[in-house]
Order: sequence, then C-alpha cells, then structure tokens
Amino acid sequence: MAVSYKDYYKLLGVERAAKAEEVSKAYKKLARKYHPDLNPGDKLAEEKFKEINEAYEVLKDPEKRRLYDQLGPNWQHGQQFQGEPGFENVHFTFNGKNFDGSGFSDFFETLFGGGAQFGGPFGGQMGGQAGGRGANFGPDPFGGFSSRQRRGRDVEAELALSLEEVLRGGPRSVSINMPAGSKTLEVNVPAGIREGAKLRLAGQGDPAPGGTPGDLFLRVRYLPHAVFKVDGDNLQCDLALAPWEATLGARVEVPTLEGSVEMQIPAGSSSGRKFRLRGKGLGAGDKRGDLLVKIMVRVPAEITDEERELWSKLAEISAFKARS
Repeated sequence: MAVSYKDYYKLLGVERAAKAEEVSKAYKKLARKYHPDLNPGDKLAEEKFKEINEAYEVLKDPEKRRLYDQLGPNWQHGQQFQGEPGFENVHFTFNGKNFDGSGFSDFFETLFGGGAQFGGPFGGQMGGQAGGRGANFGPDPFGGFSSRQRRGRDVEAELALSLEEVLRGGPRSVSINMPAGSKTLEVNVPAGIREGAKLRLAGQGDPAPGGTPGDLFLRVRYLPHAVFKVDGDNLQCDLALAPWEATLGARVEVPTLEGSVEMQIPAGSSSGRKFRLRGKGLGAGDKRGDLLVKIMVRVPAEITDEERELWSKLAEISAFKARS
C-alpha cells in the first residue's frame, strides 16, 4: 500500500522550526479562511480545511510532532513510502476525527492510527488499539517496523475527594476494584485539582498476557460538603446572623476550608447580601478562587414574655418599613 507523504509544515505555511504559538496562529488564520460555513458548497475549501486540521492535529502535539519529524530524508522530497506485503490488510483506527466526522488521511492513519510499535527512527509505541490483528511489519523507508505488542485495556475509576483534600493535594492511598481484583495505590493529587479531571497511572490498567498492561485513569469527583458549595474555583456558604447583628453590625467568625476567620459585618446587612473573602476558595497559589459568604438573617422560633414586650416596643417606635 503506497501512501503519499504530507508536508504538514507546508500545509500550515510555517517553518519546521516554528514554535507552538506560530503553529497555532497559522492554523487559526487558515481555519477562518477555509471554514465550510464561510465557503458553502466549495469542495476545494472543504478539503483544504480537512488538511489544515490534520496538520494541526500533529504539529500541536509535541509527541506526534517529534515522531513526524523523525521521518528522515523522505520529508524533503515528498516521496512515496511502501509497506511490507500484507500491510494493506491491517486496519488502523484513531480516536480523532476531522470536522465532519470522517477519518484522517491514509498518511495520518498509517503513522498514528494503530497500536503498532514502530522501530527505526521512531523507536517507540504510538497510538491506541489497532484492528485486532497480530502482525509483523518488515523493513521499509522508516527503518523497519517491529512486531506489535499486545496492550491491556485502559481502566477508568472514580477518585472521590473531600474539598479539604482537593485544597491540600498531596499523596493519597486509594483502593481500586479492578477486573483482576482489588489493589491499593499511592496517588499524588495536585492541589486544587478540578472536578472531572483525570489522573493517569501508567501501567496500572488491565494486564495483557505476553504484553504490557493498560493505564488506569482516575476521574476526580468532589464529595458533598456540609458547609460549602462549589462554583468553579469559588466556594459559597451561608452565614446566619441574629437580627440585631445584621442591624447593628458585628464581628463574627466565618468558616473556611482552613479554619475559621473573623469578618466584620457592616450595620444594616440584610439577608441575601454577599461578601467576598479573596483567596479562600479552591485552586493553588495565586490561582485560588474566592469564598462568597451570603448573609442569612435568622429569627428565634420561641421568645420569652420579656423579649416579646421588647420586640413589640421596637415595632411601635421603628420607622422601618420592610415592604416599602
């Protein structure tokens, strides 16, 4: 199977030494120019749009770009390269898709689409799962393919963390129920990790007989908290005040994930008013969010006769109109 070489640098109009920012800038400019929505019915623009998306898919990723750059002298001449007989029977897939859901080019699929292990200048394993066959690939212009090694299945599990654990980060012992049995692992949790983020533990997935194990991905889930609600990196909580504290003002203690702090409540603070404590939310370093404190004025459910008399007196002399 002959596959035409694609010069991704030429497609984006950048030099091979271009930095990531230059690659991104060139891609965005071309994507705007050739986007199908701006060129309805133009098949040439559609194909160009696919090509620049494919080029950017490779050049934006440091590992894919490194492997692509190691093609050697072939890239200088745009030569054809030929696989070993029988190579055409092996089907590669890739989890990336072009804008319309179709696959990338044969060139891309051959380089990055399979679970083959490339020898010669590539010298490492690339990609996800190939089409389920065991195959040996002989010498070719790349410097030769080595036989593909079976890889175990990747496993995803949930990592439930309290907000305090999220804020602190650090090592944590986690018990995981795997298909092959339960095991305990030490995980380093980055401080301030976002909910939904995944931690990758290489080689801790399902084993493969005669091959290498897959990876374990731990997806972070925040445990419900008795005091705080989460809004991105910000936290929210309610602060109960007595009517006289809200009316006269008061210095009160406010809970945070790191212990209570004192805050001055100004006089005349009604229910629903919010105060911001900067840097008391989630996150790490100077990227930490804030704590938003909402005032909730509470009244006593039961009062003494003396208290009733005082409240009644206050009602008689006060000029305050709650519904005016």
